[in-house]
Amino acid sequence: MANTTSAKKATRKIARRTEINKARRSRVRTFVRKVEEALAAGDAVAAAAALKAAQPELMRAATKGVVHANTASRKVSRLAHRVKALSA
Repeated sequence: MANTTSAKKATRKIARRTEINKARRSRVRTFVRKVEEALAAGDAVAAAAALKAAQPELMRAATKGVVHANTASRKVSRLAHRVKALSA
């Protein structure tokens, strides 16, 4: 348990940040799942629309430090590749 005042404050800050990051991570997963579901259904139009919505969400998560920038770029790239392959 934290003893000093600053350590207690740090604990509160960490808890607050953790909640925010959990929400952001969950939001990103939801957007990515929508793309995955559209791909599984074979719906090229819905997949493209879902990807268009998921891309900024992934990049926002990267800028906020929820996921690494390279991870976000990799996910966007792989999803875009799969959407392109579906529509071709």
